[in-house]
Amino acid sequence: MSGADGAGGADGAGDVGGLGEAARRGAGEFTATVIVDAPAGRVFAGLTAWERQSDWIPLTTVRVVEGDGGEGSLIEAVTTLGPAVLRDEMRVVRVDAPYEIGVVHCGPLLRGPGVLRCTPLARDRTQVVWHEWFHLPPGAAGQVAWPLLWPGSKASLTLALKRFARLVEQGRLP
Repeated sequence: MSGADGAGGADGAGDVGGLGEAARRGAGEFTATVIVDAPAGRVFAGLTAWERQSDWIPLTTVRVVEGDGGEGSLIEAVTTLGPAVLRDEMRVVRVDAPYEIGVVHCGPLLRGPGVLRCTPLARDRTQVVWHEWFHLPPGAAGQVAWPLLWPGSKASLTLALKRFARLVEQGRLP
């Protein structure tokens, strides 16, 4: 499976691990990026400390449901805001430490591939890129919902990555 070239990897277009349509890129695409003042290995370890994602993703509790957190594992992220609850299930489909983690969102509501990439930079810094391709609801609902949801999703993803960077730089993650 190849993640970086889109030929069946977590960010790509193929059926990954029997996940069918959920593994194909959706039209709801967004990216967030942050530079972390820490080496790639430490940054990667922080990203794959799944339960600790609750420390940097607001209003969200993350847990490993199946497996050890590595390839093949099922991860659940539950975001709660008042009475609203959003449950996100992800299958880890690629782990290329310390460079890339690929997931496929495979729950009933959130579906589509995502990838977290760590690129080592000079002076022990790392660029983290978080990219998601969510499937949109069909028809007019998806066409109307995406322009309304996209700015908030991108902003909260960017804020979460900035919070993640601070925790890693302070030595509080992983």
